[in-house]
Amino acid sequence: MNKHWITAILVLACTLVGGDLFAGRESKISATKHNLSSTGPGTTKSTTEDQICVFCHTPHGADTTKGPAPLWNKTLSGATYTVYDSASLDAAVVQGVGDTRQPLGSSKLCLSCHDGVMALGSVRVLRGKDNVVIGGGTNVTMPAGSGATTGFTRLLGTDLSNDHPVSVTYNDTLATRDGELRSPTMSTGLKGQVLNRWGTVFGARQSLDSYKPLLPLEPLGAGSAGQVQCTTCHDPHIRETNSGTTGTGEGNIKFLRTNRFQRDQPTSTYSATNDIVCLACHDKGAGGNSWAYSAHANKQVATQTYTSAAATTREFPKTGDTGITADLPVWRAACLNCHDTHTAAGARRLTREGVSGGVSAIEQTCYQCHSSTGIVTPLTKVPDIKTDFTTAGNKRMPIANATEVHDIGGNFNDATFNNCTTVDNVCGKDGIESRANLGLTDLTKRHAECPDCHNPHRVVKFKDFRGVNGTGDITGAPDASGTHPHTDTAVNHTNIASGVLRGAWGVEPSYGSATSFQTMPSGFTVKRGDPGANPSAAVGQPYVTREYQICMKCHSNYAYSDTDIYPNSTSRPQLGGANLTAQNASGHSNFTSYTNQAKEFQAPTDHKGETVGTSGSGSAAAYEGTGKYNHRSWHPVMDATGRTTTIRGISSGNPWRAPWSNQVGANTMYCTDCHGSNVTSSTSVIPDGGEDGFPWGPHGSSNNFLLKGNYDQNTGNANTTDLCFKCHNPSVYRSTTQSGDGSSATSGFSGSKGNNLHGVHGKRINKVIKCNWCHVAVPHGWKNKALLANLLDLGPEVGVTAGTVAPNGPYNNGPYYRNAYVKISTFAQSNKWEPSNCSGLQWMKDNC
Repeated sequence: MNKHWITAILVLACTLVGGDLFAGRESKISATKHNLSSTGPGTTKSTTEDQICVFCHTPHGADTTKGPAPLWNKTLSGATYTVYDSASLDAAVVQGVGDTRQPLGSSKLCLSCHDGVMALGSVRVLRGKDNVVIGGGTNVTMPAGSGATTGFTRLLGTDLSNDHPVSVTYNDTLATRDGELRSPTMSTGLKGQVLNRWGTVFGARQSLDSYKPLLPLEPLGAGSAGQVQCTTCHDPHIRETNSGTTGTGEGNIKFLRTNRFQRDQPTSTYSATNDIVCLACHDKGAGGNSWAYSAHANKQVATQTYTSAAATTREFPKTGDTGITADLPVWRAACLNCHDTHTAAGARRLTREGVSGGVSAIEQTCYQCHSSTGIVTPLTKVPDIKTDFTTAGNKRMPIANATEVHDIGGNFNDATFNNCTTVDNVCGKDGIESRANLGLTDLTKRHAECPDCHNPHRVVKFKDFRGVNGTGDITGAPDASGTHPHTDTAVNHTNIASGVLRGAWGVEPSYGSATSFQTMPSGFTVKRGDPGANPSAAVGQPYVTREYQICMKCHSNYAYSDTDIYPNSTSRPQLGGANLTAQNASGHSNFTSYTNQAKEFQAPTDHKGETVGTSGSGSAAAYEGTGKYNHRSWHPVMDATGRTTTIRGISSGNPWRAPWSNQVGANTMYCTDCHGSNVTSSTSVIPDGGEDGFPWGPHGSSNNFLLKGNYDQNTGNANTTDLCFKCHNPSVYRSTTQSGDGSSATSGFSGSKGNNLHGVHGKRINKVIKCNWCHVAVPHGWKNKALLANLLDLGPEVGVTAGTVAPNGPYNNGPYYRNAYVKISTFAQSNKWEPSNCSGLQWMKDNC
């Protein structure tokens, strides 16, 4: 190790710990656990040796066989280490495959104790004698700490795959490719803070812009490029002194050169005084406020504190510790809530507790807080995700069934969608995964992890992903609930992504000129990145603005090769599996493969509203085109329908519940309005317990297809568990009187025989109509108006020629026909239906 470089580091370290920038740190090894002598403060120390420095240094006989070292009094290990690696480790690509990235430089010094190969007291020279093992408590290897399998140990071993990477070259090439690393060349802002210290240290030997400001790199890379080593973050001689004066100190600072915890609200500008050590290199806001005001870092949101037991295990400061008068809040733990630089074996990306059965399971990291028995308090303001995923009998996303196959970043090229081989691809930053990992060529890779839908560094607690009233400001007071509203009786419901989805990635389907239900999407545009302060929620923005964009990256032919063969195809994901909806479930006969949601939810502009002569719906020619009133229909997930109460002929008694009754035809909705935790309410899709502190989202449900309510062949009885009637008012649809509810309600299905033909049909058969007798069984979108299933016009959706007539009902052929009866000879305007429009009216008497 170059002696001038060593001197520089020592001078810099002394300057940092002794100056005003880090007044709480002093260089006093005698007061740290690295003092292994009999005077040391730790529990692991010698009872026979009172020299302090001798455990690491010697003026004579130092080890030089493994490269220059600062008079090192230990024989450096010749072990071969398993080093950290991941698909998102851009350093592996930047440095080249020929670089094994074995530990070098000062990292080798640290490992001479921390790899557990040699005894702590094993030294080269002691009082003129060679190769001595100092006894009395130091003739043992590194102790495991608080647990070798928890991630809180400091016995690193020779397997460093779960430890922060060292001996990686940190240069502008790496920072550019990663996108969330600060440039190692000095910026003006940082230069003002450390210029005098850094500049006078290196003088003319190295250019000022060659090294990372504040944290030292070692010039061991190609061309003496700076590398990250253990000593980049740690100084083995320092301790904290200020906890007794502030009451909110850091306690055990782990020998870190800068703050172990966040000291004040982070902002978009790096603060050496306030920011956690990780942010000295990792710019998680990437020039914006995303991390700073995320739900995990915002001091207005992440106010929960660690329980005493959790703080003790993690060696976090807590009330009762010397000089500490307040428990550590989540926002101050910052990065350390989820990551540990020396974490549990098997975890990816240094996640805490991110393993299950010895393999990576990132949801275990999230469960630390997002559970009914989490490690922070109060838990009432932390959505309990774990219960949905782990309740016996629940259907759930396929999380951690075995080895995680999803993996962000990498050096792959998905052609026009994502090219992650370029020098500035920032795929890891945006959490991009390859289509192959999503299941494009191998459906067994279909799997889900929390970061597939959520970017934990960007999520914010706002109803709108753009912050305060959709203005782009995320620095203001957060909303009481971070989800979209459902209780307003005047606000038009939208499909704009909520704050919990901010900054995730997804896809927007494109369709070209095709509008037919039978036509596949022609392509996809990847939506990625953080919106910053941009207040636009336009679909055309480069970042995700809609929830469905996240869902469709997996639930469409972006993630699998759909041959568009129906009713079933092995090219699409198959139903069935542990804790998943079974094939042919609950009356869904001949339903074995999932459908393509990008195909179903298309909302063609020329099919909005209700105009005569609409063509291209995908129905047979006899049911669309000139003089016809048929068109495509859809639940308004991608876009509004344009079918107002006037078009529907609804003059009174709006048949929807709030907020769907507001501005009918202009509303849009979310996938998670139907898919999510089981909701016991019969009148709402809001999760049990209210909107705040309870999980939205399709994490787990007792119902098939992760639905919020029951949806089987008996749906229509208006039971409290029925899904449809959480949005549609059953007092209108299930009426058995000719005019509906008190003769005033109109259902949008009317004509000369009554204002509410749902009620008319109910009266004729003297029982409640079941929804799927007339409406398609997968109600995402359909080739006919009002999601009507017409048995006179079967088509490619069941593998036959359009216009094929089905046998008399009940007709079952998955996925779209379930106990279907209705036969429609001609489609009418919504408020002008007559018996002549239907064929085979006797079915109501004969079969119902």
